[in-house]
Amino acid sequence: MGLNSNKKQFFFERDRYFQKLIAIVGFLNLTLVFFDLTYIPWRDFYLQILPALTQVYDPVKGIEPHPETQNYLDKVDALQAQVLQTGLTSPQTENLLSELRLLSNRLIEENPFDVANKSGTLAKIKNEMRLHTNEQSARDGFATFWSQAYLSQTDWRSQINFFNSLIRPLIQSNYYRDINKFGNFIDRFWLLDLPFIIIFALDVLIRTYHISRSNPNLNWLEAILRRWYDLFLLLPFWRWLRVIPVTIRLYQTDLVNLEPLRKQIDRDFAINFAGELTEMIGVQAIDQMQDAIRRGDLARWLFHPETRRPYIQVNNTNEVRAIAARLFNVSIYDVLPKVQPDLEALVHYNLERTLNESPIYQKIQKIPGLSHLPAQITENLTKDFSQILYNNLIKTLEDPVSTTLMTNLIENVIDAFEAELQKKQNLPEIQSWLISWLEEIKINYVKRIAESEIEKVVEEVENLNYLVRR
Repeated sequence: MGLNSNKKQFFFERDRYFQKLIAIVGFLNLTLVFFDLTYIPWRDFYLQILPALTQVYDPVKGIEPHPETQNYLDKVDALQAQVLQTGLTSPQTENLLSELRLLSNRLIEENPFDVANKSGTLAKIKNEMRLHTNEQSARDGFATFWSQAYLSQTDWRSQINFFNSLIRPLIQSNYYRDINKFGNFIDRFWLLDLPFIIIFALDVLIRTYHISRSNPNLNWLEAILRRWYDLFLLLPFWRWLRVIPVTIRLYQTDLVNLEPLRKQIDRDFAINFAGELTEMIGVQAIDQMQDAIRRGDLARWLFHPETRRPYIQVNNTNEVRAIAARLFNVSIYDVLPKVQPDLEALVHYNLERTLNESPIYQKIQKIPGLSHLPAQITENLTKDFSQILYNNLIKTLEDPVSTTLMTNLIENVIDAFEAELQKKQNLPEIQSWLISWLEEIKINYVKRIAESEIEKVVEEVENLNYLVRR
């Protein structure tokens, strides 16, 4: 037994460490997925902060330097080298400046930034150059900037520094992204994601195998659906949905404490769901009752018993009559004897008060020797009346003739009551009052449940659970 226990503990700990490892791998994959999703929109930020990262990751997204903008920057580098070698006024330098002016016009006209959805970057370049040269247009600004006269008058080194510090980063941010045969941008992220998917697929298979082994009645599809959210880990699209299984795994392996969040979500869901469900059920039930009253179903049920559906008795006993009979018997045989002194005191008080108001009783009290007689008579009458009443009730219960007469009396009262209710002036008004009363209940009580009552119920349940835990 000890060896088996140790073996089970060993496998349990190993499985727990394995699941933690898978959860960590899932978290790393999810981080990579979100980085990939943000890479294109945030590439300018990565280019400024981590330029080495863009050099590594650009090929994954099929990003290459744009030929036109890269050629433009190469010409600027060639210009710097030529000025250092032959000076600013040499023919070779003038040829390069002329090429830069031509390339600047082509940059403005053809807008190579549009392919990468970076036309706003070109607009910023044009505006910076126009302000720097004090020209009215960006075209004139570039023509002035790439001229021997301007560079000579304003110190060409400071102008090249301006270009390299402000204009060059903006031009470098442009790129060309290749297109595959399906007309979509090249994206090789699946190569990075494939090893993770293989790991997740193996884990899903292992989990499914264990679930099917522990539940022989489940087939493999049903076993997979027991953890349906793990299938998001295998999708090569909508990868952001992996946040669901990864979060669940991190929580289940105690790597992340999501218990407060889970409790709050459960509480909010319970409040909203219970409130809406209670309101819908209450409103629907009242609406059905109102419709039944309008159709006359209630009147037919009350006044035409032959139209009622047969009532199914579970144990061949009319529980309503049995309960009524038992309560009546308990009241007569058990309760009434215990409260008989109180009843006698009440009867004695009322009888004495009635006799005191009688002139004959008052005269008898004034006769010498008979002053105590009225009190004795009252006391005897009280006891006799109470005893007679109690005995009569007992005899009524035990006498079949009395029972039959009482039953006939009750049935005749009910029949007379039904006959009066069915009169034209009574039934429509009662039905109208019932419908209005139900509408008031629906407005004043049912529709207000979602506002505060469910919240109070949930708070009471939480307090009870807290007391139980303590």
